[in-house]
Amino acid sequence: MSIPFATPEASYRLQPTLYAERLTLRPLTADDAPLLAACAGDARVARGTRSIPHPFPVGTAEAFIADACAEQRDEDVWAIDGSVSGSASFLGVISLKLLDRGQSQIGYWVAPDFWHGGIASAAVRALLEANPHRNATVFAEVFQDNPHSAQILTNAGFEYIGDAEAFSVARDQAVPTWTYLRKMG
Repeated sequence: MSIPFATPEASYRLQPTLYAERLTLRPLTADDAPLLAACAGDARVARGTRSIPHPFPVGTAEAFIADACAEQRDEDVWAIDGSVSGSASFLGVISLKLLDRGQSQIGYWVAPDFWHGGIASAAVRALLEANPHRNATVFAEVFQDNPHSAQILTNAGFEYIGDAEAFSVARDQAVPTWTYLRKMG
């Protein structure tokens, strides 16, 4: 069961908690900061993203959470919470960055201790099923050295649309990417 946004225009103000069989996607809270810092501080996680620095500076998790909870934001970020199935209360994050014309970009990462357990797949499916931004199209990109993440996207109905590059802060360089889209509804 999900709690829908009142209107697409209000999507930057209201962020629902989304429920799936094995996990809950919930807004981040200040209590998530220690685990977020520990997980995002892992070089394997940071190298798989555009924006996570490595080493992970003190205070970065708290600043990230404050930005994610701000009333005026262009990205909704959820904690992937596995406590409903007896797992940890923080497994990673998943986000939707609001673009324009009914479009968003999805991003996600899972803590290495939970890799290859279907967590990312379940989170992506739950977010797409809820479609909280009421998107017509959702975009995604993955680094080409992460074929597992590309498989998660294709299994969730995304179609490959081309190659590009994105700068990775942790790698301090541009990294080749694969770009995907999924038409909603």
